[in-house]
Amino acid sequence: MSMMPVQDAIDVMLSQVSPLVATEHLGLAAALGRVLASDIRAEVTVPAFDNSAMDGYALRAVEAVPGNTLPLAGTALAGHAFEGAVPANNCVRITTGAVLPEGLDTVVMQEQVEQAGQGIRLLHAPKPGEHVRKAGEDIAPGQLVLSKGQRLSAVDLGLLASIGQAEVTVHRQIKAAVFSTGDELIAPGQPLPAGHLYDSNRVVLTAMLKRLDCDVLDLGLLPDKPEAIRQAILQASDEADVLITSAGVSVGDADYTRQLLSELGDIGFWKVAMKPGKPFAFGSLGTCWFFGLPGNPVAAVATMDVLVQPVLRRLAGEPMAMLRQQPLAAVSAETLRKTPGRADFQRGFYQQLDGQLQVKPVGRQSSAVLSGAAKANCYIALEQERGPVAAGEKVHILPFYQMLR
Repeated sequence: MSMMPVQDAIDVMLSQVSPLVATEHLGLAAALGRVLASDIRAEVTVPAFDNSAMDGYALRAVEAVPGNTLPLAGTALAGHAFEGAVPANNCVRITTGAVLPEGLDTVVMQEQVEQAGQGIRLLHAPKPGEHVRKAGEDIAPGQLVLSKGQRLSAVDLGLLASIGQAEVTVHRQIKAAVFSTGDELIAPGQPLPAGHLYDSNRVVLTAMLKRLDCDVLDLGLLPDKPEAIRQAILQASDEADVLITSAGVSVGDADYTRQLLSELGDIGFWKVAMKPGKPFAFGSLGTCWFFGLPGNPVAAVATMDVLVQPVLRRLAGEPMAMLRQQPLAAVSAETLRKTPGRADFQRGFYQQLDGQLQVKPVGRQSSAVLSGAAKANCYIALEQERGPVAAGEKVHILPFYQMLR
């Protein structure tokens, strides 16, 4: 069985899935990380009125002659506008965000005047409109503010609040089921018998799913018993949108999970040309999508991030154009070992030095060692047919995205 290139594997999966149809209305406080189900257009003007961008003095630019003294006609505070007409050759004390009094067009910063009796003396000749925010210069009524498919960030929520939007329509959360199997696994916090391992995969995969705003159904650590695994698969297929497991999907593996998946669903067992991670499974269990990851911890993390993440984001409603992360160019600070044949996603740490991005591998690159991945902030993405990389050569990096931040 030949190996499938990474992008081909992603494309095959994306060609089969569609965004979840169901939506819900949420207040802004509950909408962080959710995906918009419809465009948002402004119904108001932002800002709603001409206002001051500085603490200072509002005046008419044509009357602002350096050395002249302007009497103070009153004060305009944010939330408390100056009322009435401002006499000629007068000014108004104004604070940031306050309504610009009618007839005035410019604000002089308080640092550019000096007090002169009941008024001010100008030390600066301002330009007309200086330090004034005009009504509608940010957002006009009818303007597209956020597009369908946008995953809402903290700034997006602030933007929605600025146009008076209290609720949004979003796609419902993906419900993702996970479980672990293996008599050799022990739950963290328990004594570790000889020959056993702590179950780290389920913990890290659950956390990654939550970072992508999935509703996680944790089906636990299961014994190597066919009936227990069967019941977990059936529960996931009935209650969840996706089921994600690790280990037991290698070609030729006699694991119960692989046998049961073949019996209960339409699952393809692949070899992906990716390191870490080669064994991978994808298919359907009725209306539930299945992703089978390798068992080694770093391989499970990398395949979850690189292969599964774009598919989950598509299910969540993000548009196809947003799914492919654009790599950054960097210079390798060290020699990198690489054999042609598989795309290699080495864990690295990048930073800007001497005006360019430089990257170096972090820790051991074994697919079983999570400590290096914990110190990394990117993948060094080496092309499938590329060989060893010398120090100083250009490489592509993929900064860790939402799941691993």
